[in-house]
Amino acid sequence: MKSRLLIQVFAAAVLLSATGLAAQKISGDYIETRSADIYTGQCFANGEVGLVGNQAILGWRVQKGSWNGVALDGLTVVGVLRARATLGDPYGEPYPAKAVLIVDDHANDRQRAALASFAQKMGGELLAHVERVIAAPVDLEVLHDHQHHGTALLRAGHFATVQTRGIGDKDHLCGNEVTFYPPLTEVAHSMPAVAVTDEYQGPGLGVSWTSHGKRSAFVGTFAQ
Repeated sequence: MKSRLLIQVFAAAVLLSATGLAAQKISGDYIETRSADIYTGQCFANGEVGLVGNQAILGWRVQKGSWNGVALDGLTVVGVLRARATLGDPYGEPYPAKAVLIVDDHANDRQRAALASFAQKMGGELLAHVERVIAAPVDLEVLHDHQHHGTALLRAGHFATVQTRGIGDKDHLCGNEVTFYPPLTEVAHSMPAVAVTDEYQGPGLGVSWTSHGKRSAFVGTFAQ
C-alpha cells in the first residue's frame, strides 16, 4: 500500500513537472546584428577587435508559446545594447553592458512584462542592466524559403531597424572567411548574413548608429 502511494505521488510530481515545462515552451524567429563582422577572416577580425563590435541589436519574434504562464504568440521583443568591449573577444571585458528593451505595443501589461523577462533570460549578461523599456510597434519578418536564406527585416518603431540578406560570392573579400563569432544568444538554428541596414536611433545608451553592408548579422530560430 505504501509503495503504491509513493508511486502515485511520484507520478503526480512528474506530471506537474511536465505540465510546467510544456507551459514554458516557446519558439520563433531570431535576428542579431552587431558593429563588427561576424563572417570574416582572422586578419579582418583582428583589425576590428577593441575598436568596434561593442554594439548589438537582438530580436525575437514568438511564433508560438508562453513565458511565465503568459501567452506570447505573434509578439516581438528587441534588445539593443552597448558593451564595454568587443563582444565575443575572449580577452575583452564587455560587461556590464547598457541595454534598452523595446517591447511590442500590441502586448498587454502582463505580456510586456513577460516579453522583457524572456529577453533578459535569453540575453543573459547582455541585457542584465536595462536603462529603458520602450513600447513601440515592433515586427520581425524572416523569409524561410531556400531562395531567400538570410533575408529578414526588423522594425522597432522609429528606434531600430535591421535589414539583412544572404551572403553571396561578392561578400568574400579575402577568401578565408568563416563564421568567426557565434551568435550572442542561444539559438536552434542560425546562419550568417549581411546587415544591409543596422540602425539604432533611441535613448538610453548614450550613442546611436547607422551602418550598411557589414557581414555582421545572424538570422535564425530559437526554441526553449
